Formats: sequence, C-alpha cells, structure tokens
Amino acid sequence: MADADRLTLSLSTGGDVVIKLRPDLAPAHVQRITELASSGFYDDVKFHRVIPGFMAQGGDPTGTGMHGSDLPDLKAEFSREPHKRGMVSMARKGDPDSANSQFFICNADAFFLDGQYTVWGEVESGMEHVDALPAGEPPREPGKIVKATVG
Repeated sequence: MADADRLTLSLSTGGDVVIKLRPDLAPAHVQRITELASSGFYDDVKFHRVIPGFMAQGGDPTGTGMHGSDLPDLKAEFSREPHKRGMVSMARKGDPDSANSQFFICNADAFFLDGQYTVWGEVESGMEHVDALPAGEPPREPGKIVKATVG
C-alpha cells in the first residue's frame, strides 16, 4: 500500500502510533479523518477518555468529549471487522449516524462493539504509546496528539 494509506499520531507519551487506514471498510470515514488530520484539526487534541482494558478516545477539540468538527455528521459504515486490540473506530452519540471527529483506539479486544461502530483503521505500530496514555474519564493530566499526519 502507498504511504498515503497511513495516519501517524505523534503522542505526548513519547512516540508515534502508525494507523493503517481502511477505506475498504469505511471510505467516507477515512476521507473525514484524513481531511481533519491534514488540516491540523487533531494537533494538540487530548485523549479525554482512557479506560485500560477497553479503549482510548480522543478527537474532540475542546477535550470534553461533547464536541466535534464543524463538518456534518457521517452516516454509519458498519462492517464485520472485529473490534480487537489495535482497531480504530469512530465514536458517536446514540444515533448510529452521528460520528463526526471523535474516535477510539481499542487497547483490548472489545467484540461487544462489533457491528455498532465504524472501524476505519488498524494500528500497525506504537500500541505501547496508546497503552501509556494516562487513564481516566477524563484523565487528571490527559495525554494528547501532538501532531497528526497523513502520508
């Protein structure tokens, strides 16, 4: 695959998380993530919800978990791809078609989410940096994405 099929999140926990994008599963979501990352939207954004043995969630520019981008919400692109450790999926509200900019990285298998959230990527390297994110809802001193780059 070409390098443009990768998203790199440089984290405050000291390293890069390289995510293989999966437009075969969720083309609209991959387009949204790459558009936001390329515009600098995710730079300095906190992981506002980190639950060990479950997932790390970020993508809200306010760091509260209550907001997203100014772009319209996305229609769900659910697939049969399992929510195993290292999978990256969109967070949403109760409405299946409410994903916007928030996402989560599974730090453990979470198969109970299968078919209910849009999987758009898979971590290829750097899970140790995800595992090192401070835990909490929200964490007292949240980890953050220093820079997000596509390519």
